[in-house]
Amino acid sequence: MKFLLIMHVNPQIWEALTEDERNEVMRGHGGFIETIRESGELLGTTALAGPDDSAVVRVRGGVPTVSDGPYLEAKEFLGGYYLVECASRDRALELAGMIPDAKVEGLGVEVRPVVFAAGAEAASDV
Repeated sequence: MKFLLIMHVNPQIWEALTEDERNEVMRGHGGFIETIRESGELLGTTALAGPDDSAVVRVRGGVPTVSDGPYLEAKEFLGGYYLVECASRDRALELAGMIPDAKVEGLGVEVRPVVFAAGAEAASDV
């Protein structure tokens, strides 16, 4: 079964951490990646830039418009994710608990089953 382990960032919580605490979280991701790589459960991972670097494209009446910033104003934003394949939901929950962000007060890791996925190889099938 495939699961997306989604990490949301709350800048207020992140900035309240000491530099050492932030560095510990970041280093912890390296260990987590190594663990799930060795177990064969890692399919991919991505860390995203903050919403200040994002743009939103909307097409209205066939005309695209681009605006800066996040899609929605929110106190949290998508910071990154791990795509894993594991035997069960229980294992996915266990993996999510190993992600350093889950140990930070006020943060958590969302676990969501994947119901459909396609990669670049699927483009040739269309």
